[in-house]
Amino acid sequence: MTDLRSADLDNLAERTGIRVEFYDPLGTRYGFPTFPYHCAPDGLATVRQLRAAGLRPAGQTPVAQIYWRHRKNRRVAYLYRLDLAAPKRTATPAQREAIAKALRARRTCRVCEQVKPYYIPRRYGECLDCHEGNPS
Repeated sequence: MTDLRSADLDNLAERTGIRVEFYDPLGTRYGFPTFPYHCAPDGLATVRQLRAAGLRPAGQTPVAQIYWRHRKNRRVAYLYRLDLAAPKRTATPAQREAIAKALRARRTCRVCEQVKPYYIPRRYGECLDCHEGNPS
């Protein structure tokens, strides 16, 4: 992962004189290797892309970033090396059971003690049927 340059983006600047704003593979402008949206080099992926592939960063630090504009703000996504990524960990049966109990508690009304098919709104602290019965 020493050379992060993109031949296409380098040639664009040479051919047309157009400098891509967020293209800085050496990190001189932004202090970190930076690429425009949809122009990340092969072998690098964002956390979301790693998750979709069943991987996790495994404690590695980001090696590059993607910058883009969203409305008037700059957005950033960090890039991690695919060859250092590890498989996602799976929850143990005890963890899955604890998660199921917690989610069931979020669907149980404190007033009527019924389990609803939706999460109880925190602003009411009771199911919608009980809330409608108690006008406040």
